[in-house]
Order: sequence, then structure tokens, then C-alpha cells
Amino acid sequence: MKVVIAGSSGLIGTALVAALRRDGHEVARLVRRKTAGPDEFAWNPARAHLDERALRGADAVVNLCGAGVGRRRWNGSFKQELRDSRITPTDVLAGAVADAGVPVLLNASGVHYYGGATGDRVVDESSPAGSGFLAALCRDWEKATEPATAAGVRTVLLRSAVVLSRAGGLLGMLHPLYAVGLGGRLGNGRQYTPWISMADEIGAIVFALTHDTMSGPINVVGPAPVTNAEFSRALGRALHRPTPLVVPAFALHALVGEMAREAILHGPRAIPTALEEAGYQFHHPTIGAALAAAVGRPGDVR
Repeated sequence: MKVVIAGSSGLIGTALVAALRRDGHEVARLVRRKTAGPDEFAWNPARAHLDERALRGADAVVNLCGAGVGRRRWNGSFKQELRDSRITPTDVLAGAVADAGVPVLLNASGVHYYGGATGDRVVDESSPAGSGFLAALCRDWEKATEPATAAGVRTVLLRSAVVLSRAGGLLGMLHPLYAVGLGGRLGNGRQYTPWISMADEIGAIVFALTHDTMSGPINVVGPAPVTNAEFSRALGRALHRPTPLVVPAFALHALVGEMAREAILHGPRAIPTALEEAGYQFHHPTIGAALAAAVGRPGDVR
């Protein structure tokens, strides 16, 4: 296949490019800087510009664009940046895919589509959108793919959980603290922390690319949901460190503001129904296995 990737320089994009090339696929990368090789093509979503050569002969486009939600404290301007970095590129790509006749579009989204106030209720792809900023962001992000869907493009919405990798993301921030025994639960710890191993994040994307039956939303989450307290204990076991601390909810609110309520102290108990029904086999079906792989201790799987 020829696969065109937007957002190829991020944590997931870098791993996806390597995996696709390892499997013998051709990868074209959309970049906003000056191109540096024959596999790179310029685009500027803010100006609705995309080098038309990028999509020639393409079998699929994967859009992973989006500023990191935890990059800094939320305020009005940063929340607008989070929207603009997702919705504008998606709108441009969906229209370009439709015009070029590319048959497949995989578009990033987030498991916080369901909101954080689901409590112990299990949510899958048939569950409705939740409330709050992140839920609205994911809903509008997915809606921006409609030009492709209307043109008959097989469109897959990747509602991803937290991807576990020492190279970045949540685990990249937590690992140094837990490694010196400063780990512990956040708030009361009863909120769910949706997770997915890097191997399964990439595996699910490749599976969706290569299986024509997959379309619409898919929860890219591990099949065994855990609470934050369970996540904390599992990470401590993987690192052979105690997890004695508790970060109170009020301290998190003081430290990161609105993001604490939206993304830390609440989380959906999401399950990957669509992937499992399609026959996807998880590399790391438990949080213990996923964390052991991420921190390089495969013998610690529990």
C-alpha cells in the first residue's frame, strides 16, 4: 500500500511510519516545514494548501494531527489551539481525500469522546458522546471527516486511549517519578484511566488499514479497563517501586486547572468492542503486560 501520513513526527506517527515501512508499505509524509526528501510533501492546513502529488496513487491517508492536551495549562487561547490543530487539518484532508478518490481515511480521535462522567458504566462505540470540552472537541473533530464519508471513502475514527510509551505521553512524565518511589494515585483513584500499549496502538491502526470491514468509530483501548489506583499499583510493580503517595484532587486542580477535571480525575470505562468483534488480537491484553513492555521489564507481566 501507499499510505500518506499527517502528523508523522509525533510519538504515534514515528512508530507507525517505522512499522509500515518494516512491513513493506510505501509511506509519504505530509510536513509543514521545508521538505527534506522524496517521501515528504508540503502542506499548510491553515491555508488549505496540500501538494496534490502526495495523494497520487495513495491507498490510504492517516491523520494523526493534534497538539498535546497536556502540553500546558488550559486557557481560552490554548483550548482554541487544541481545536484548530485537529479540526482544520481534518477538514482539509477529508476534502482532499474525497477530491483525489483515495479509498481510505483513518482519522485520530480520543476516547474522551464519551466524556469523563461515565463512572463504572462501560462504554463502547455504540455509546453516545459525553459532555465537557474534550468530548465536544472529539465530536467536532470526527464531524470534520464528513466530506470523505459523503464521498464514499471508508472512514475510520480512532478513539485512542493514553498510549503507554517511555518515549513520551503520560508514561514519559510519570516514569521518572515512579522510578524514585514518588508514585501514587490521583484523587480518590476510582476514576478509570483508559490505556493502550504502543504495540497495540500501532497494531490496531494497521489492522484498520488492512481490513475493509472496519469503518466508523473504533475504541483503540486495552481490553481490560483499570481505575487510576489500579494503574498506579501496576506501574509500581513494573518498576519494583512502592506507590505510597496520594495527590489530592484540590492539588491537581491548583496545578493544572480545568484539565484535572476533564482528563485526570475523570475517565471513561471504555472497551474495544469493534476491534475484538473484527478479530484483532491484542499483544498486551492487561495493564501489567502493557506497562512491563513499556518500561522494558517483560518478565514482570501480571
